[in-house]
Amino acid sequence: MNATPAAASGATLAAGFVLDVPVIGAAEAAGRVLAHWREGAELRELPDGRWLLVLAEPVLARADRAPGLPLRRAGNGALLAFGTHLASGSPAEPGHLVHPVGGRTLTHRVSGLALLDPAGWLDLTGLTLHRPRPLGPADGGTAEAVLEALPPRPQPDLRTAAGIGPRSERAHRLTEDVPVGAAGRWSSRWPGGFVALSRQAARGLAALRPAATLLLGLAGLLGLLGLLRLLGDHGPNPLVLIVAIAVGLSAARRRTNAATGAARTPGAGGRPAPAAGRRPRRPLLADLLARLTMRSPAGRLVAGRHARYLRELTRAFEQRRWEDALRDAVRVAGDTPGTQRPWLSLTLPRRYAGELRATPEAAGPGGASPLSAPTVHQHLSALYRGAAEALERDGRVDEAAFVLADLLNQPAEAVALLDRHGRTAQAAELAEGRELAADLVVRLWWRAGEHERAIRTAHRRGAFAAAVDRLTADHPLEARDLRLAWARHCREAGDRLGAVEAVWPDEALRPTVAADLRDAVALGGPARGRALPHLLTLGAGESTKGLALAVLAGDGDPWHTGRSALALALADLPAADPAADRELATAAARAAVRDGGFGDSPGGRTGTVLFDRLTRRADPLAVADLPRPRERGRAAGSTPVHTAPDRPGTLPVLDAALLGSGSVLVACGHAGVRLLAADGRTRARWDVPADRLVLADHGGSALLVAGYGRVREVARLDLATRAVRPWATLPAAHFVPSFDGRHLITADQEGISVLDTLTPRPSVVWRELDDGQRLVGRIARTAGGCAAVVVSTLPDGSPLTELWRWDLPGWELRSRRRLDDAVADPAASAVLAAGGLLTAALPDGSGAEPARTTTLRRTTESGRPAPELTVEGVAPGGPTGDGDHWALTVPHPDGSGLLVHTGSGPAAAPSATVAFPHADPSAVGIRRHGDALTLWHRSGRVLATSADGSAVLAALRVTAD
Repeated sequence: MNATPAAASGATLAAGFVLDVPVIGAAEAAGRVLAHWREGAELRELPDGRWLLVLAEPVLARADRAPGLPLRRAGNGALLAFGTHLASGSPAEPGHLVHPVGGRTLTHRVSGLALLDPAGWLDLTGLTLHRPRPLGPADGGTAEAVLEALPPRPQPDLRTAAGIGPRSERAHRLTEDVPVGAAGRWSSRWPGGFVALSRQAARGLAALRPAATLLLGLAGLLGLLGLLRLLGDHGPNPLVLIVAIAVGLSAARRRTNAATGAARTPGAGGRPAPAAGRRPRRPLLADLLARLTMRSPAGRLVAGRHARYLRELTRAFEQRRWEDALRDAVRVAGDTPGTQRPWLSLTLPRRYAGELRATPEAAGPGGASPLSAPTVHQHLSALYRGAAEALERDGRVDEAAFVLADLLNQPAEAVALLDRHGRTAQAAELAEGRELAADLVVRLWWRAGEHERAIRTAHRRGAFAAAVDRLTADHPLEARDLRLAWARHCREAGDRLGAVEAVWPDEALRPTVAADLRDAVALGGPARGRALPHLLTLGAGESTKGLALAVLAGDGDPWHTGRSALALALADLPAADPAADRELATAAARAAVRDGGFGDSPGGRTGTVLFDRLTRRADPLAVADLPRPRERGRAAGSTPVHTAPDRPGTLPVLDAALLGSGSVLVACGHAGVRLLAADGRTRARWDVPADRLVLADHGGSALLVAGYGRVREVARLDLATRAVRPWATLPAAHFVPSFDGRHLITADQEGISVLDTLTPRPSVVWRELDDGQRLVGRIARTAGGCAAVVVSTLPDGSPLTELWRWDLPGWELRSRRRLDDAVADPAASAVLAAGGLLTAALPDGSGAEPARTTTLRRTTESGRPAPELTVEGVAPGGPTGDGDHWALTVPHPDGSGLLVHTGSGPAAAPSATVAFPHADPSAVGIRRHGDALTLWHRSGRVLATSADGSAVLAALRVTAD
């Protein structure tokens, strides 16, 4: 067999290729193989190291652009290299390969060559296996069981830890004022608790007890006066009887107050429910008898009883008889001058009975007493202070902590004492039990080695930053570990820039967030503008610099294109390459002049300071004649009016939000979810049913909620990678439309529940509202707080409607304001997250003319009414709101559509008006996200404006592809 190779030219139909691996390398050869790999292909290795790729189907290929030497298939199935000629009478054998090498023609049996598997080239390290499951049945599904993961409240027993026994019998008799509840008294009379009162019955008895006490006291006084009149001089001394009655009524009053306080059940999150805002009732009869007693000669007996107790307690402390002194000591916290009750009590101040635990609130006395004088308080405080110092010097740390935390009610000092002596876990338990600062709790649990508990507390209360700052000075290595945990928390919640900010102060950790920065660039908008300077600081190449220059030179809105955020970040973060930094600083300075400043600069820095930072690093010749940026103020005048698209879309819009990148995310029900450009073009779509969007504050992720009857199917969308994964099926009736990326606020039959969305199963990490309290209407939320209307049931059975406001993320209840009768239907009102309330008041229609106007009544957080707003048209649905923004929809005066008046807070006038031509009277949705306000109508139209309503950022129709 004689072969003569010839150069192949033109396009030929190739059945395979021979790749010269020793020349091009294994990596390049593998890439070429994968580019042509199809199901049914084979890859084998020749004896000289070359690879034979046999294609599943022939492809048209040119020899000069082929991945290797092209092969053709002969009629008998043999593979021949193009340009190879065989001598006559010597055809290639079936199943063989014939190809030229170094001037010779070689033949190999294909089945005898070693088989290679390209699947072995794939590195699956770091990939997570996800098993798909149906997102939700069309006819409704079964809700998953919600896992109760409420953080347990520590209950440190400092008395037991200090080894302090029970009080002496005499001290117990002197301070016997611990109430026994109605249910407890009844059950104690019947063995085994035969009679058990329900919670409602106990509440009813507690409500009737003050009135019964007053009636019995009056009856007893009248009977006593009648008895004294009959007995005349042969009866007992009236002063003695008056003293006895006064002491008895005072003790009964104290038990009533304590029972009423105990009836207030603590919040589900572990905090006690605040009082209902009612003023305490003054015990007139008991107070009168007590004051008469103290002004009579019998007052000396009462004062002597208190003085004797005080002398014995002082003597025990001075003689260092710690067991007796600490056992019988009375708590002085909450009984300071200026906070005394308006009535007088003849019993001793309230003292701990039974076990001493770290309660979140100190229980004060029922009234003023002879021991309530300022000098007595000063004396006891100095006595306890000296005892705490002496106990600490003697090494009795637990007893000293008991004195500080439980006698003086100074838990912070007790925590510092325990931490100072190496009792870190005990200090953390006490700090969490007394609800001290969240960063202190996180720092102590982290140092105690309870990392999971520290991270859980930091998750719930948003205390990562302060805890890291407190750890950095004394424990830098532990602070670094906590930084990494903080970054991981932000990354899991979809907050890429949050992860960057967490580790950026530690230069050694900056390379670990390179992937987060790339994802932030993919989000576009302000996130891209803030991420690019960080990448340039880490030494990113020309492509990153080119993208930054393109953004600075672009047009469009400075905020949503990311131009303002990029210029602002470049003022603080110079690029690693000096030449690139000079070019970027010059372009940023020009962009700031063109845009009229840097937008909202954080930290109170002025545009002049930021501009000077850029010009000092910019090209001197380029910025020599550059004027300073002048901020463009909003033109004064009438309320701007914007018009949505005049035609409806082809798909329904049930929810929408303008993202920071300028794209609009819309939920179209069973038609799925779409990501649209500002002009309506589809950038991405997901075939996931959704009728509600819950958008993260940072804009990196969103929850897609689809309703099926009484349950809700929830999926999580990562807007950086555009990946969707199912999460849970929930029975919640209401979802707050925004969240922090991790904790979702929902409303159900049990009140307000906070769910952790990053757990495999839905887990409740916090609850608000108790029995007898129910939510009315919707919850208004911003990143810093939320508010809602709550109806409570008073002990007498009457309802109490209040507006509650919390601070987030720690759920600190800041105010409870009673709503007056002007709010006829709180469910039809719009609650503002800052604590305001808006209610639409319609004319009663009693006149001859039909109602033509709607009055919007607004109430501020302080309770003072704001000026009313009257608009033309009737809004039977009332206002709607999101966060601190509201919208009021009325028909157009000429009947050609709808007018939507929008505003922020309890302002006197709306900030903008949006017209929806030819729209039916269905409600218009509103959403505030970032620096934009989005309005949508079910007919498929979306319009987004700036937060102040001055500019239109997007106006589009949603249509099918």
